[in-house]
Amino acid sequence: MNDTSGKISHVAFEQLVLSKCGAKREEVRVGPYFGVDVSLIDLPGQMAMAVTSDPLSLIPSLGLEESAWLSVHLMANDMATTGFAPMYGQFVLNLPAAISKNDFKIYWEYIDKFCTEIGLAITGGHTGFMEGQNSTIAGGGTFITVAPKAEVLVSQYAQAGNSILVTKEAAISSSAILAMSFPETVRNKIGIENYQKACSLFYQTSSLKDALTAVGENRPGAVTAMHDVTEGGLLGAIYELACASGNGAVIYNEQLPVGHVQHEICRLFSIDPRYSVGAGSMIICCQKGTAPSVIERLRRENIPCVEVGEIKEKDYGIKLTQNGVEQDLVYQAEDPYWAAFFNAYKAGWK
Repeated sequence: MNDTSGKISHVAFEQLVLSKCGAKREEVRVGPYFGVDVSLIDLPGQMAMAVTSDPLSLIPSLGLEESAWLSVHLMANDMATTGFAPMYGQFVLNLPAAISKNDFKIYWEYIDKFCTEIGLAITGGHTGFMEGQNSTIAGGGTFITVAPKAEVLVSQYAQAGNSILVTKEAAISSSAILAMSFPETVRNKIGIENYQKACSLFYQTSSLKDALTAVGENRPGAVTAMHDVTEGGLLGAIYELACASGNGAVIYNEQLPVGHVQHEICRLFSIDPRYSVGAGSMIICCQKGTAPSVIERLRRENIPCVEVGEIKEKDYGIKLTQNGVEQDLVYQAEDPYWAAFFNAYKAGWK
């Protein structure tokens, strides 16, 4: 169907998937949609069930602990956009036949550990081993939570006039994984200090605390919508959120947070950190005038957060202002991280 890596494109999703989603059920309030991290199903008693699914990671160049961390926390990040933590999890493991019993034991113990830390109960799934399974994907998972219907957020709920906030910095996960996957090259080309700092970014790839802190204890409150930063980076995530909510947006390039280490790693791998996969950062929309209080709430938990733009009416379009010049933001369907990773691998980088 295509020769690119990563998620299916927006156009292909609409053409091939969106119109063919099985039976229509009236209790499905939010189904599959571009830029939406979860589905919402109405339950009796003014409750709703939020559901999200993602691949599971098993990346030899990272390690078993790190792969388990990504498997759990990338799904938890998606659920965090509701303003609630995940409660239940299903895991479908399609593991390489060559994986040893000891390695499987270690991997699953870390899955259990990270699920326990966030209060998630593993409720079932499937475990199998497949000959010829040599990818970095080890199956898939689904996280579920149940919460009051009126309090659950989705990215569709962003409103014109909302401030757009970003937690942490751009390209957290891509910078960390590239450094950890090609340690010798990174150390030699940009120095051991940058290498060590890039590796230390890895465990910042959870944005669950970011989201729960931003929402706070008062629901509903200042925060109207959130979107996890994954493929497409900060700019892609803001574009997706604006589209999902049927709005436009203006983004101020000079206010986008790009750390020194991410800049160095991305320069080495010839990618733009603003467009590169950035798990660990959360896009937060909040009511006009409430941004300082949300930012302060996050600061008290040592989570950096900055205001980078504003949601606009749809006819405004989605604009990026750079050096005083405003232009249409071009959505990049393919995250540059994938090509960078495989090009480095093919070039023999160690």
